[in-house]
Amino acid sequence: MGQHLPDFAEPRWFVCHTKPRCEKKFATLLKAEKFAHYLPLLQSIRHYGSQKKTFTKPLFAGYVFCQLAPERKDRIYQQDLLVRAMWVENEAAFLSQLEAVKLICASGLEAALHPLIKKGTHVRVQGGPLHGLEGYVDDPLNPQGIVVSVDVLQQGLLVRLPFDRLLILP
Repeated sequence: MGQHLPDFAEPRWFVCHTKPRCEKKFATLLKAEKFAHYLPLLQSIRHYGSQKKTFTKPLFAGYVFCQLAPERKDRIYQQDLLVRAMWVENEAAFLSQLEAVKLICASGLEAALHPLIKKGTHVRVQGGPLHGLEGYVDDPLNPQGIVVSVDVLQQGLLVRLPFDRLLILP
């Protein structure tokens, strides 16, 4: 995804980052403007005591995908629902991945987000007693911890942490 739009007018795919809990409203705006778009939704079941409620929620919280001509981009900002829109550089790969997401969502099978991280990913702990500590992901198949290096001893300490406390650093 890039910052600057190319100099052509054919429709492009954008990843639209919405304000919190505005994905469905933004998708409604895109439909009204007749822009091709996709908001992946999953069914979620919540139990409240003896009651069971079913509702749909966005698969990717805060994101909607849309296709539009770059000169019409201002139309997606008209209701103050959007933080930013980033154009997709590799549309072929994006469209292939989007088809996979559509297939999964339509399957009715249970799906959950899983972070894509690699061994050695630099992270910082967010919250808790280790807040601010930096380290590296040890095992991408089990990203429940980080290794803090002690270079002078050629050693590292593995600290097990829930992934939601780790911020991936550049």
